[in-house]
Amino acid sequence: MPRRSSSLKGLSRRVFVHRLAFMGGGVILLGSACTDEKKPSSKAPEPAKPGSQGAPPTTSHLTFTNEEFAVLSAAVDRILPRDEDPGALDANVHGYIDAALQAQQLRKMKEDFTGGLHALDRRCGRMHKVGFAQATPEQQDDVLKVAFKEAPESSGEYKWYDLLVTLTMEGFLGDPSYGGNKNKAGWKLMGFDLVGKEAGEVSPDYDGKQHLDHLRCGSGKGC
Repeated sequence: MPRRSSSLKGLSRRVFVHRLAFMGGGVILLGSACTDEKKPSSKAPEPAKPGSQGAPPTTSHLTFTNEEFAVLSAAVDRILPRDEDPGALDANVHGYIDAALQAQQLRKMKEDFTGGLHALDRRCGRMHKVGFAQATPEQQDDVLKVAFKEAPESSGEYKWYDLLVTLTMEGFLGDPSYGGNKNKAGWKLMGFDLVGKEAGEVSPDYDGKQHLDHLRCGSGKGC
C-alpha cells in the first residue's frame, strides 16, 4: 500500500520493497514456471458483468477484459505507487500479471484472481458509489484496507489481497524477460549491479540490512 495508507505505518514504498526482499516477504516468480507453456488457442469466456446481458467481453489483453485490466492497473498502482522511484505501472506489473495468468497450470488462480477483481469493483461501488478504476486514490486505499487487507486471514478477501501483493512483487522484482520489472526498475531499487541484460552479482560490500536501515531512518538521524 502507498505512503498515505496506514497499513504501512508510515514506511515508504522503498522500505516496503526492501523488507519483502530481505525479510522473507518472498517473490515466488510464478511467471518463470509458465514461460515455456504454449498460450492457449482460445480463452474461456469471462463471466459477464451485471447488466451486460451476456454480451461478449471486449479486450485488448491476454487474460483480462478491458474493464478488468483497468481495475487491476488501479490496484497494483495502490500497492506500489510511483514516488521518487518508479512504481508498479512504470514497471509494467499489470502487463506481467496479464501474461503470467495465461499459464495452464495457473487456471484456477486466474479464475480466483479475476473473481477478486470483480469483487473489488463491486465493493468500491457499494462503499463509494463509483467503480474502483474511477475512484480516487484515497477511496481505493479505503476499499483495499477495510474490505480486503483487514479481513480475517481465513477469508477469501484476505487471500485475494495476499495474492495481489505477491503478483505485484513478482512483476516488480522478477526477471524482465517475463514482462515485468520494465527498465529493471525493481532491481535498481534493490541495489543490484546490472551487467548487460542479465543480473550481475551484488557488490561484495553491499549490506542489505544497512541499506534498509538507511532508507527507513535516514543517514545519521536514527529511527
